[in-house]
Amino acid sequence: MLTGADRETLKEFGENLKKIRTRKGYSLRALSHECRIDFSDIGKMERGETNPTLLTLLELAKALQVSPDELVRF
Repeated sequence: MLTGADRETLKEFGENLKKIRTRKGYSLRALSHECRIDFSDIGKMERGETNPTLLTLLELAKALQVSPDELVRF
């Protein structure tokens, strides 16, 4: 079960993901195509509604051409 702090961490991750995605010029659908993750799942991550797996983080980092730690640095 997620605590309030966990939810806040997911929200901060999502905001960081969205910031990086938009800075790189990707729409949700374009990033989805690049990393083979459904765009609705990426949207949920950006809103802090879901807890991504390590493999998902790695796929996102690869598609965005950033290091995985940049995605979780906030």
